[in-house]
Amino acid sequence: MAESVDLPSRLAILPFRNKVLLPGAIIRIRCTSPSSVKLVEQELWQREEKGLIGILPVRDTAEVTTVGPLLSQGTESGERSSKIQVATSESNKPDGKNQQEVIHWHTRGVAARALHLSRGVEKPSGRVTYIVVLEGLCRFNVQELSTRGTYYTARISSLDMNKTEMEQVEQDPEFIALSRQFKATAMELISVLEQKQKTGGRTKVLLETVPVHKLADIFVASFEISFEEQLSMLDSVDLKVRLSKATELVDRHLQSIRVAEKITQKVEGQLSKSQKEFLLRQQMRAIKEELGDNDDDEDDVAALERKMQNAGMPPNIWKHAQRELRRLKKMQPQQPGYNSSRVYLELLADLPWQKVSEEVELDLRAAKEHLDSDHYGLVKVKQRIIEYLAVRKLKPDARGPVLCFVGPPGVGKTSLASSIASALGRKFVRISLGGVKDEADIRGHRRTYIGSMPGRLIEGLKRVGVSNPVMLLDEIDKTGSDVRGDPASALLEVLDPEQNQTFNDQYPIFFRVQPIPPPLLDRMEVIELPGYTPEEKLKITMRHLIPRVLDQHGLSSEFLEISEAMVKLVIQRYTREAGVRNLERNLAALARAAAVRVAEQEQAIPLSKDMHRLSTPLLDSRLADGSEMEMEVIPMGVNNQELSNTFGVAPPLVVDEDMLDKVLGPPRYDDRETAERVATPGVSVGLVWTAFGGEVQFVEATAMAGKGDLHLTGQLGDVIKESAQIALTWVRARAADLKLATEEINLLQGRDIHIHFPAGAVPKDGPSAGVTLVTSLVSLFSQKRVRADTAMTGEMTLRGLILPVGGIKDKVLAAHRYGIKRVILPERNLKDLVEVPSAVLASLEILLAKRMEDVLEQAFEGGCPWRQGSKL
Repeated sequence: MAESVDLPSRLAILPFRNKVLLPGAIIRIRCTSPSSVKLVEQELWQREEKGLIGILPVRDTAEVTTVGPLLSQGTESGERSSKIQVATSESNKPDGKNQQEVIHWHTRGVAARALHLSRGVEKPSGRVTYIVVLEGLCRFNVQELSTRGTYYTARISSLDMNKTEMEQVEQDPEFIALSRQFKATAMELISVLEQKQKTGGRTKVLLETVPVHKLADIFVASFEISFEEQLSMLDSVDLKVRLSKATELVDRHLQSIRVAEKITQKVEGQLSKSQKEFLLRQQMRAIKEELGDNDDDEDDVAALERKMQNAGMPPNIWKHAQRELRRLKKMQPQQPGYNSSRVYLELLADLPWQKVSEEVELDLRAAKEHLDSDHYGLVKVKQRIIEYLAVRKLKPDARGPVLCFVGPPGVGKTSLASSIASALGRKFVRISLGGVKDEADIRGHRRTYIGSMPGRLIEGLKRVGVSNPVMLLDEIDKTGSDVRGDPASALLEVLDPEQNQTFNDQYPIFFRVQPIPPPLLDRMEVIELPGYTPEEKLKITMRHLIPRVLDQHGLSSEFLEISEAMVKLVIQRYTREAGVRNLERNLAALARAAAVRVAEQEQAIPLSKDMHRLSTPLLDSRLADGSEMEMEVIPMGVNNQELSNTFGVAPPLVVDEDMLDKVLGPPRYDDRETAERVATPGVSVGLVWTAFGGEVQFVEATAMAGKGDLHLTGQLGDVIKESAQIALTWVRARAADLKLATEEINLLQGRDIHIHFPAGAVPKDGPSAGVTLVTSLVSLFSQKRVRADTAMTGEMTLRGLILPVGGIKDKVLAAHRYGIKRVILPERNLKDLVEVPSAVLASLEILLAKRMEDVLEQAFEGGCPWRQGSKL
């Protein structure tokens, strides 16, 4: 509590309208007007904790009675003080006060200090505001009031007693009696409040530590009393008068609390139990009416019960739901488990227990035509779907398969699922599992958790509204696992027909790019979707992509024409991907360029097939003459450009090579890249498989002075590093046979070998680069260049045997995309060429190799020049 304060001779004055701050009281105000903001900024903010201001009560001029003398500042000061009063007392703003009227100031106030200051800026006006927490310190008397800029200052004198005067008063018997009476009344009030509100410990401490004359101000400041009584308390400079008034106010407050308690006890005693329930129900009904939640037509629980009866649940589920409903009826809405039980029953009522999609009559030919119209190619996938439809036609209750579509991005895995749903006549629901790490997203949360929800599969069934949808679990390869469980393991229960009969007669389809855990993969039938050939991309573009892109951009063939030749150039020069996603992006860029041209046309171009008024000079002249309309026959020889100009229709924008360069930029890929890369000995071309399909991988080798060490770069995995060591060992062992060195000379004597796989930012691993590494080393040591039109793949043993590898179809398609003419494959991969499209095989020369010597024979121009005389 603040002790005696040395007041300055002048204080800045902050007026309070119809409100009084007493010493010891704490109040929070918000200053928004320019005058009050200026006062706080200069007197408190800039002086930090040392600033003091005066709080002076101001009376409304509408009130007739006055307490104490008043100060009148004349017209000019009255105008300015009115502004101050309006701004500084935010909770007591005057309503339309006349600025010319006289403002009545109280002659006594309280000096205050700031306990807390915070500054803010209102948006969008940018006005500065302050929030100030003030503590009253001591009373003062106003001797002279003047202005300083936009706010008031006053010459003051302190009204507090000095130490000697206080000691004399404290020895006065009357003052001692009044002090005892005040403390007794205050203690009685604190006891009553403590029983009622379980508080009062801190107030008792104040009674024992704070001087009694300060306690009087503190207690009165906490009561809600009239402005007149507040002014009377402020004017009580004499301590005995102040204690007398404070005791009277405390006693009055105590009596009012006792009277209220008696009334409450009397009313409660007269109310019986039934009356209490009636009163509470009436209060609850009134509260619901105020909140807008009142529904007199039907009760919520009764409506939920009727909804559950109409849901068509199986008998065992209905028995369980009834037991849960009876439990819900016995619970109060405030109980913790009420909401979880309510949500659970609503979920049971919303699930489509008996609702199924009305399937069309199975027509295999129509289904095949529907699949062909939506997707080009994908023969194997379509055949598998037709097989399922045939089985279902013969056995309607056959169990639905679980298919796993595997392939690079952009080949149509997700869209194929939607086409399957359309061919089956069923609804389609897609559930993305990307980033799911909690098995509760599959099985659902326990009901004991706050905010528990069903699993994503059940939520999908609820959303689609039928029990036999085509369900797509997308991005299943991107699920993770942590301390909350393994979602992939939880999916085993969903996908294994022997464990779970819930998902019978459904058609889940899965999308996979990265490896799936083997137990989960064992529950699915894997169907691979390889990349498209350039010919297939051309067909897909002309049939599907161009119409879709034009429709998405509000165009038609009347505004943009893209020929097959230009589509081939886009495929060859701007895209080298297994799918068609980037190809569609490039087409969209061309469409946007055409949209800009159409939007900038000065004349209106009809964007629909509706009839529009045509205006030509000939037509206008005939209409002016009132002559009859005649049909004009336009000869076939008329130029289309002249015809378009005549009827005000702009010719379509035809895509050419110049437009490709302007819109798409310079070509990203060049057919001469392979020839340029292998122009130096030590470079070979390999074929690899990635998550995005097959790719061409160059292998570069070089020699330098050293100690015979092998250096490998290119962010390689352990398997490919071992393949490089095997390749170097085989070349060193056969160096004499290959005439790379004599038996007396070490091949690596005095030099190191560095092998690099370009695109160092891409991780690489796998055994299929063995033959490519050997070819690169032989080219380096012999200084013979590898054929630029030849690529290869295959794993090699330490004895030189070529082992089969995977991904042959994707690798051959990648070689075809890159313009490779000759492909060397392991002999045991001959069976895999059946899956490669015949058009691709016709454009390539497939060379089969059983041993490493066969690869070297085909990899160099004219065969091995060192073969004659060697032991090969």
